Amino acid sequence: MLPSNLEIWSAPAKLNLFLHITGRRPDGYHTLQTVFQFLDYADELAFEVTADRRVSRVTATPGVAEEMDLCVRAARCLQNAAGVKRGVLIHVVKRIPQGAGLGGGSSDAATTLLALNHLWNLGLPLVELAALALQLGADVPVFVQGYAAWGEGIGEVLTPINLPEPWYVILAPPVHVSTAAIFAELDRDVAARLTHYTQTITIRGFHAGHVYNDLETIVRRLYPQVDKVLNWLGNFGDARMTGSGSCVYLVTTGPVQAKDIVDRCPRDYAKGFVARGMNVHPIRRRYGDV
Repeated sequence: MLPSNLEIWSAPAKLNLFLHITGRRPDGYHTLQTVFQFLDYADELAFEVTADRRVSRVTATPGVAEEMDLCVRAARCLQNAAGVKRGVLIHVVKRIPQGAGLGGGSSDAATTLLALNHLWNLGLPLVELAALALQLGADVPVFVQGYAAWGEGIGEVLTPINLPEPWYVILAPPVHVSTAAIFAELDRDVAARLTHYTQTITIRGFHAGHVYNDLETIVRRLYPQVDKVLNWLGNFGDARMTGSGSCVYLVTTGPVQAKDIVDRCPRDYAKGFVARGMNVHPIRRRYGDV
């Protein structure tokens, strides 16, 4: 629970509505095309500004050392870039599953940058915050930008896109998918000529439905739990995997149908929730450019 005297800052989950891996750069990063959309399902953060430069988390994330915590790293990155003499204690209520492809850690980091830009009275423009965000991870800039977006490059070249905001079923199998392991397996498949990188498409191609998640086949092969949940959810429509993680999703006709599907899912298959797509980040909606 967050302290009642502190302002609560939202860190929403995201979906990748498709994910094409289009190549690999000399530095090892993969180029891609994707569409990001936020969900009205979020972690919540609160920040206590301190007079010294100490940056610390009050709430531990299981399995994540404080030095590796993206919120802590984001605060220190901003502190060092802007020469801030103050510090912060970071409170987090985690709801977004880890290793699920929903961007929970990236979203928390972006919210930390946005909140502290405001609370430390820095007034940095979003373009500078986005550059700092990219140092923390390829998924972080879209949360800083604050709009559903067509993503290219390594995910940091963003074009706002207007999308329907449907109700989704989100199912999270009890497994943590390693992004590094999935991309390493993709590279092995490409080297062995078992597959190839995907040709780039246009936004028109996305709207025409000519899209897929290039990592889904690999995840299904390496993680039978994900395959099982995708097969089950596929009984209700076009079930898909988001990002490189374990979560799968389905567009529904509305919250009633979505809740009915979640309620039907066998408890040993996955934990599920209902969420609505959002094209505007809650912080952007509330504070504008912060």
